Amino acid sequence: MSSSPYLVKPGSKVNLGRIDPDSTGSLGTKEAARAELDRLRERIDELQVRLYAERRQSLLIVLQATDTGGKDGAIKRVFKGVNAQGLRVHSFKQPTGEELEHDFLRRIHKATPGKGMIGVFNRSHYEDVLVVRVHGIAPKTVWSPRFAAINAFERTLSQHGTRIIKFFLHISKEEQKERLQARLDDPTKIWKFNSGDLDDRARWDDYQTAFQDALSKCSTELAPWYVIPSNRKWARDVAITQIVAQTLEEMNPQFPSPEEGLDSIVIPD
Repeated sequence: MSSSPYLVKPGSKVNLGRIDPDSTGSLGTKEAARAELDRLRERIDELQVRLYAERRQSLLIVLQATDTGGKDGAIKRVFKGVNAQGLRVHSFKQPTGEELEHDFLRRIHKATPGKGMIGVFNRSHYEDVLVVRVHGIAPKTVWSPRFAAINAFERTLSQHGTRIIKFFLHISKEEQKERLQARLDDPTKIWKFNSGDLDDRARWDDYQTAFQDALSKCSTELAPWYVIPSNRKWARDVAITQIVAQTLEEMNPQFPSPEEGLDSIVIPD
């Protein structure tokens, strides 16, 4: 587990109001951060090649945020240059009728990364203790026990070789307003605007409470949460990339040994 200052220590209680979404940590200047981002992405690319070749373990990255939190942008920038053959990004939308006929984790389990793969969840199983709770889709007697179910699910994945790291992209309500307005003002981004976003914005405090509970109850040694200050996109990207790179270093994937006798092979004309 990373020693990052953004780590939610298992057993601790999160108060998002005490975490500055404008913070850039010790990253220094924007230019220096960009250079660090390039260096880290190169290292991730090298380690991902080894992970894919080894085929013994996998990495699952979970991204959660309020609307406009920057999940899409973070995925694009952190994994720029990574071989798409070893990367799968899965976005979870509203469950289909068929999916609703099963337990809430079934569709999630089907999307988890196989050996050698990096899987990224853009939203995830945590929607079932966030949206479901805030919008009153299910009563507390239904969503509250899901915290324990999620912890057990993630523990099972870990026991079968999947490393898990989870990021909450923390922005302020003021920053969200600016980003929503930017979508309305930009012809190339207005397609992203959904009037339902305003309904969720009106429930800002309820969402903050729900996120705090999920972060507090589901940050474990095997599947830690990190709260990433995300008002500054460049700082957000470097912070996430540092943790991903460090996690892959800890996993230490290795190229498999070549089959015997290859040193005597001569490629025919």
